[in-house]
Amino acid sequence: MKNRIIFFLLLCLGAACKPNVKESNNTTSATPTADTYGEVITPEGAASVADIMANLQANDSISGKVSGYITSVCKKKGCWMILSHSPTDSTGLFVKFKDYGFFMPLDCEGSRVVMRGVAYNEVTPVDELKHYAEDEGKSAEEIAKITSPQVEKKYMADGVVMVERKSTGK
Repeated sequence: MKNRIIFFLLLCLGAACKPNVKESNNTTSATPTADTYGEVITPEGAASVADIMANLQANDSISGKVSGYITSVCKKKGCWMILSHSPTDSTGLFVKFKDYGFFMPLDCEGSRVVMRGVAYNEVTPVDELKHYAEDEGKSAEEIAKITSPQVEKKYMADGVVMVERKSTGK
């Protein structure tokens, strides 16, 4: 009887020490891995920023993947970014993240990424443009020059994978 009690206690102790690991067949994640933010995606099959922007001339919206370089990112949270065709171009798609569900690193300018989501055209009001300019760290003088709404090519990303990381150290 004493041996059974000791065996039972050892069995309970062994079960208590087992790590709590949950297995999942879910292929998406709200928590980023080292290189993935939002839903887990692969880089294959992405169009270029130039192709997406050209297609938005004739279409209201386009779903799919796009590849490009981060040329600007929100300096407060990483809650938006500009995706361009080259790391030195400051024009491109204004990117936000689905359901405000994930953010990008604040020092990722110059990095090459692939995103999945929807590209669309939208008129951005003056107050929102000024807000983004503040987030970007622009001066009060630059912000004061924003006086009219702007039609922008935007992208709502549900997943981003960092293909080539370049830390700016800012």
